[in-house]
Amino acid sequence: MKKEAFFWKLQDNILDKENKQTLIKFIQSTDRFTQFEEVKKFEKEWSAWQGRKYSVFVNSGSSAILVIISALKEYYKWDKDTEIIVPAITWITDISVLLQLDLKPVFVDVNLDDFSFDYDDLKSKITTKTKAIFLTHLIGFPADINKVKTIIGKKKIHLIEDCCESPGATVSRKKVGNHGLVSLFSFYWGHHMTTVEGGMICTDNKKLYHLFLLKRSHGLARELPKKLHQYYKNKHKDIDFNFLFLTNGFNVRNTELNAVLGSSQLKKLDEYIEKRNKTYDTFSNIISKYPAYLFTPTSGGISSFSLPFILKKQYIKNRLQKFLIKNGIETRPIIGGNLLRQPFLKAEFKNNGFPHAEFLHKNAFYIGNNQFVDTIKLRRLKDLLDIFFTTPKYISYE
Repeated sequence: MKKEAFFWKLQDNILDKENKQTLIKFIQSTDRFTQFEEVKKFEKEWSAWQGRKYSVFVNSGSSAILVIISALKEYYKWDKDTEIIVPAITWITDISVLLQLDLKPVFVDVNLDDFSFDYDDLKSKITTKTKAIFLTHLIGFPADINKVKTIIGKKKIHLIEDCCESPGATVSRKKVGNHGLVSLFSFYWGHHMTTVEGGMICTDNKKLYHLFLLKRSHGLARELPKKLHQYYKNKHKDIDFNFLFLTNGFNVRNTELNAVLGSSQLKKLDEYIEKRNKTYDTFSNIISKYPAYLFTPTSGGISSFSLPFILKKQYIKNRLQKFLIKNGIETRPIIGGNLLRQPFLKAEFKNNGFPHAEFLHKNAFYIGNNQFVDTIKLRRLKDLLDIFFTTPKYISYE
């Protein structure tokens, strides 16, 4: 079935007329489209919404990871034996960036309650070489940060929060992304809000913030706040200040256009999250009719990204997924499934000791959730599930 045939897609166009008119007005009013004042404005707005001191807008969530890990490695002088703990189910660039920067990912199994770490497994994987825990708040479900912090205790281990799929989720009434040293967000097309492509880095650490600014744009000193300009200008008088490179950086800047769109979308983000969460509540109520066959996380403080189905039997999962696709509902695995199965990781890492990640890989999938999921779609889903779970050929083992 072609994607165009789906009446319920994984992603929908969330750019409304107001967003488009805002972009048109901006294009007609300026000749500056590369990173400038609109980017700074959006960063300040995001910091205010999120509740962190500093934000750095980049061209993707994956670029945010690259900048963060590169900066932390430089700032804390991590060597090639440094271990970074990661979940077995997350987005792939959480892992690939570590490998690219010659650091060691240590995989931890996930749990079925909030899709974050199996906290017992996490505790067992910490060693004297562990320098950071790279935690993912997966598809809108906040990890139990308090448990993670208890496990860390007084150890000098930094917490990095991947909030790409969970902006606005909370733990103990505090937004995810505000519990660790640094956090990252994604504004990709199918996420809670979009800049089409884009990501954000957040921290309260001023020195790291300055390093993030440098790393974002080639390592150029001119990216720093004005008060630092004169210091480095005086220190390196033999070099043209406009082309003074203070560190090994990248070019992962975003544009004024993306920032304008981000500012426009941010105004409605709380509304979008509320609608997504109401849909998730209705979805949870619909599937609660079939506890013998499936379940879904019920943790609080969510910011729903999608609607996950976890089937107790793999053969029923396979049949249900095909049934929904046949009836016009697009599906996908939980992110990429168990990453230890991925070709480029299998050669180096053994897929042993990850029972929950394996279970989700085989027994789970999700369908899309956004502010456009209406009662018509939800009623159709309810009717389809009623048909499926009352038809012997779908649920009987053969």
